[in-house]
Amino acid sequence: MSDPGELRASDAEREAVVEQLRVASVEGRLTLAELTDRTEAAYTATTHAELALLTQDLPSAGAAMPAPAPAREGRKRRWFVGVMGDSKRRGTWRIDQELGAVAVMGDVLLDLREAEVRTDTVNILAVAVMGDVKIIVPDGVYVDLDGMAIMGDKKVKVDQASPGMNVPVIRVQAYAVMGDVKVVGDSQAQPVQRGFAAWREHWRRMHGDDWREIGRRLHAEGREIHRQIRDDTREINRQIRDDTREINRQIRDDTREINRQIRDDMRRMGH
Repeated sequence: MSDPGELRASDAEREAVVEQLRVASVEGRLTLAELTDRTEAAYTATTHAELALLTQDLPSAGAAMPAPAPAREGRKRRWFVGVMGDSKRRGTWRIDQELGAVAVMGDVLLDLREAEVRTDTVNILAVAVMGDVKIIVPDGVYVDLDGMAIMGDKKVKVDQASPGMNVPVIRVQAYAVMGDVKVVGDSQAQPVQRGFAAWREHWRRMHGDDWREIGRRLHAEGREIHRQIRDDTREINRQIRDDTREINRQIRDDTREINRQIRDDMRRMGH
């Protein structure tokens, strides 16, 4: 019988994994970048084993979980404002409400890649008046940019997912007056440091199932390099000792010769 993990995955099974990933993101278990990476991997997976790898560190579908925290009441939008200055939000942070960015003769930067997104869709109102609003997202999300630009610009530079994929959605309502509103992806921004789980998936997608063998080979090569360095260091130290002995011997012989010459000269002068 064939390995159950090598059975071919169906479209319905891929969609079930994508939904499990989406729920995990809403629960705060995945960042937006991790959700996007795993969603893309789920749609390209061909076997049950490949799908299982994407959810092995997450609760199984249908498992009883604590009730999610209630949605925030009161303030409907979280604002980031830069007036003749800069406002930046990057790294790990939580998004559980709509966002607003206002740049007036200043800059606002929102980096969503490491954010924990607790909503199905990220809604952003971006206003740039003689300033710039820059929003960084993972490549592979779907960006819906709307609004207007007057003597300014609004644009998207993101490698978006293929149509039909249930990927994270970023909706931006942009108003630019002599300013710019830009939504850019990983390929257009400085990369972030991936977490271990995401790197494991990234490495496996690049190198296939031989990643453990590659790791063992790298470890063996590291030991060989360490041995070679140790042997070279010993040889260098031996050579230094030999050279030091030779220099000391030469100095000693030269000193004796100089002293002999001095004694001979003094005897001649005495006669």
